[in-house]
Amino acid sequence: MFFLNAQTSLWIIASVGFASMAFLVLSSDIAVKKLTGLAGYFRLSTAFIGVTVVSLATSIPEIVAHFTASVGILTHTLDRNIASAVVLGSNIGSDVVQQTLIMAIVVLIAGTLRFRRYFLWKSMGPMIGSTLMCLVLGWDRVYSRWDGLILFGTFIAYLYYLYVDERKHYKAEDNGFTETGEPPAGVPKNARQAWRDAGIAVITLVVTIASAMVALQITQIVVERTGIGGSLIGVVTLGVASALPELIAAVSGIRNGDTGIPLGTLVGSNVTNPLVAIGGGALLSTYWVPSPLIKWDLPWEAITGAILWVYLWFNKGKLGKGGAIYLIGLYIAYVISRAVFFAVD
Repeated sequence: MFFLNAQTSLWIIASVGFASMAFLVLSSDIAVKKLTGLAGYFRLSTAFIGVTVVSLATSIPEIVAHFTASVGILTHTLDRNIASAVVLGSNIGSDVVQQTLIMAIVVLIAGTLRFRRYFLWKSMGPMIGSTLMCLVLGWDRVYSRWDGLILFGTFIAYLYYLYVDERKHYKAEDNGFTETGEPPAGVPKNARQAWRDAGIAVITLVVTIASAMVALQITQIVVERTGIGGSLIGVVTLGVASALPELIAAVSGIRNGDTGIPLGTLVGSNVTNPLVAIGGGALLSTYWVPSPLIKWDLPWEAITGAILWVYLWFNKGKLGKGGAIYLIGLYIAYVISRAVFFAVD
């Protein structure tokens, strides 16, 4: 960055980095709210909104970070290995955070969450499957453009399946519409308001892109100055920051008495992150895959997802405070083990 160099204090670099992540989260949160309202305007259920529109919107930090990194790699303004490690670590770290810590926080706020068994097959199955796809495709330590095409193409096919299923079961009351057709708060009432919200969403997306570029450049400086693995920084810092929009959206849904958005967002985002962010980024520039992601992060993500699925299946879809505490313990074990055994890429 033009005002930062090798002599700049790490405190200043860290401050700028935290500020950029704050803008990243705040701008993406505004985009989430506007895109959610637009989805309601087009009559899509809250569960479908959570799995698709909101999960895409809350994954904006990851998607934009990958796009920014890929452009930086192609233009040689970012080091390929460092940029790859940071965005992949951020992506996978965000997924682990959502499956454990964020899910636990939402449960503690709500008291109890209930998952239908149909939802476990329809959404949580693909969540675990997408993680396993990333593990298999990244086994050779590279995400090629063919790998990116497979991941991104899988997401398009999954969206089509969800849309067809949605059209069969949609009910207007799922969006909070009254019997007279009055829309709930946040949903545009006419085309003019819809265009306005779309414009706001575009502006906030631009801010998100700029913030992601700053965060990536700051992270590269920190990696070069400290020698800490880029993927570890991505997992521990950017991964947590990137998961905040999902937390905000999920908590908002709980406060409005709707569990469709929280469940759909947390699960859907874990499908969107690997398939769209990693897949799209690999399509653009290809990525180098750090060893810790293959040996620890992706296996851990798959295992925690499978544990959560099995727990919910045998507990009749109920996740209470005891389960939430267990998920927090899994997250703490993950972070400590990652920092101790896989600090360097």
